[in-house]
Amino acid sequence: MRDLFRLISLTIILLAGFALDAEAQFKEGAFTQSYNDEADTTSVSDTADKLFSIKELFGGLAHKNDLKIGTMFAGSVILPGSAQIYNKDYWKLPIVYGGIGALAGTGGYYLHRYSKSKKVYESFMADKATFETISPGQIYPFPAPEIDYKSKTTGTWLMVGAGLVYWGSLMDGVVSYKSDREPHPGRATLYSALLPGLGQIYNGELFKVPIYWGCLLGSVHFLMNNHTNYQRFKRIHNEATTDPNYSENISGETAKWYRDVYRRYRDYSIVATALFYFLQVIDANVFAYMHDFEVTDDISMRIEPAVIAPDNTYAFHNTTFGVQNAVGFRMGVRF
Repeated sequence: MRDLFRLISLTIILLAGFALDAEAQFKEGAFTQSYNDEADTTSVSDTADKLFSIKELFGGLAHKNDLKIGTMFAGSVILPGSAQIYNKDYWKLPIVYGGIGALAGTGGYYLHRYSKSKKVYESFMADKATFETISPGQIYPFPAPEIDYKSKTTGTWLMVGAGLVYWGSLMDGVVSYKSDREPHPGRATLYSALLPGLGQIYNGELFKVPIYWGCLLGSVHFLMNNHTNYQRFKRIHNEATTDPNYSENISGETAKWYRDVYRRYRDYSIVATALFYFLQVIDANVFAYMHDFEVTDDISMRIEPAVIAPDNTYAFHNTTFGVQNAVGFRMGVRF
């Protein structure tokens, strides 16, 4: 159960990270020189913006200003239901909060029952061991209590259900977000972040879905297989080094070697899984952003002299030799 909570926490952190803008965070006003047509909408947003603003978020929830999809999504990750408020889907709020609250509350109750029964069992075994030590040869007169594994299973599935309702609220917010651009790069990115391959479907690139899913499923398969073998040889190594009655064919040194090998392969599988996941997210963003980019026969190039002023134009300068300005050439290419 501890691993489940770790996975949920890591997922929330990653989703919040995806919601932030991906522009490089240089000094405001840096690299502002542009050779694109002013009417080119793809160049307007190529500036450094704030990653996230609480004031902007609550202003959007009060419908005083428009929110970028990333800001709306990040707010919904932290405060479930924010996207529904911004999209004016108020009727969905009882479903979101009722579903998460009911499932998580009931799941916590069943998990508490399981934890309580496990503690009772452990206390019983400790008392039994003490009795057998004090009274050798006598049978402990009380029957052993059972651990409530059914409550553990029920509670785990209820918590998974709460997580799915939470995930559904995030997906609903992205789907319901209103924009005047299709495909929208932010929506494609968040689609792939929430469900690998969905961003490619949104971009109309269905042929990429089996490729990414094949890579992801293959990586997850090797991850699970390597983790299982790692746990197996870790157990054998522990038994071989601590149990004086150990009599298996695999020696402690051999088990240690296999344990380290499978642990390394497991780590490689984790890296591969994360790599393919992030790759399909980046792919969805890039191809949505470049969807309306066309290269026509009307291609021109312009070269002209220019005065380069590092102090005023760029975010870096070098005054080692006392040079403040330089004369050079400026080249612009128009597609």
